[in-house]
Amino acid sequence: MSEPEKSSPANWERDVLEKLALSAVQEQRRSRHWSILFKTLGFLYLFIVLFLAAGWFRSDGVSLPKAHTALVDLQGVIAADQTSADSVIGSLQGAFEDKKTKGVILRINSPGGSPVQAGQIYDEIKRLRAKYPKTPLYAVVDDICASGGYYVAAGADRIFVDKASIVGSIGVLMNGFGFTEAMQKLGVERRLLTAGENKGFLDPFSPVDPKQQAFARQMLEEIHAQFIGVVREGRGKRLKETPEMFSGLVWSGEKSIQLGLADGLGNVESVARDVIKAEDIVDYTRQDSLVERIAGRLGATMAKTWSPFDKAGVSLR
Repeated sequence: MSEPEKSSPANWERDVLEKLALSAVQEQRRSRHWSILFKTLGFLYLFIVLFLAAGWFRSDGVSLPKAHTALVDLQGVIAADQTSADSVIGSLQGAFEDKKTKGVILRINSPGGSPVQAGQIYDEIKRLRAKYPKTPLYAVVDDICASGGYYVAAGADRIFVDKASIVGSIGVLMNGFGFTEAMQKLGVERRLLTAGENKGFLDPFSPVDPKQQAFARQMLEEIHAQFIGVVREGRGKRLKETPEMFSGLVWSGEKSIQLGLADGLGNVESVARDVIKAEDIVDYTRQDSLVERIAGRLGATMAKTWSPFDKAGVSLR
C-alpha cells in the first residue's frame, strides 16, 4: 500500500488563509446583522417619538379617542414623599391641556395629609378651572375623602360620592408623645442643648412648655381657619353649615350630600357617561420615576431632621 500523501507547506498555508478569510467574512456578516438591528431600533424609537409629539398616542402607548373623559387619581396620604402635590398637579395639567379632554375627573381616596401639599393642589385646580372654563372638573370619592383630601375636593365644580363614603374631618391636628414620667421612673435624664429659646419646640422628652403649647394651638387655629375658608369658597351656598361641620367630624357620603359637602351619588363611570357625556376614559395619572420618589423621600427626611416639628407634624388628618 502506498503511504498517504503528506501536506506540502503550500497546501498548509492555503488552508490557514482560507480559514482566516472565512472567519473574516462571518465576522463581517455578524457585524452587518447587529448594525441592521440597531438601525431598525433607532428608526422605531424615532417613529414612536414623532407619534407622541403629534399627540396621536399618549406616553403609555394608548391611542387617544377624539373626545374623552380625563381621569386623575389622588390615592393615599398627601405628602411630599407619598402622593405629592407635584405629581397630582402634573397629572391635572396634562389632562386639561389635551384639547380632546371633554371633562376631568379627580378620583380621591385619601385620609388627608400635609396642609401645604393639599393647598398647592387646590390652588392649581382653581388656576386650571379659570384657564380652561369650558372643561369641568369633578371630584369622585371612593372610600374616603377626609381632611386634606376634602381640602382638595372643595376646588372641584361638583363632588360625587358613594352613599357609604367617608367625607369631612375639616380640622387640623398636631400629634406627638410625651415620655417625661417614663424617663423619671427609669432614671433617664434628658440633656437638650439649643441655640434659640424655642428650638426644642414641644420636645417629647421634656416637660410641656405652656407658652409653646399656646403658640402651637394658635398656629393650628390659623391653619384651621384657612381650611374653613377654602371649604366655604369652594362650596358656596350649597353648604348647610352646622356647629359640628368644622369640628373634625366625618359623615357618610349620603349625609354629606344633605350637608352640602357633596353634590350627589356617582362613580367614575357614571360621571363620565351621564355628566360629562364622554364614556371613553383616559388615565392621566402621573407615575413618579424612581429618582423622583427617592428625591422626595430624601427631601422629607431632611425636613424632619432639621425641623422642630419632627416629633409633632401638622396634618390635615
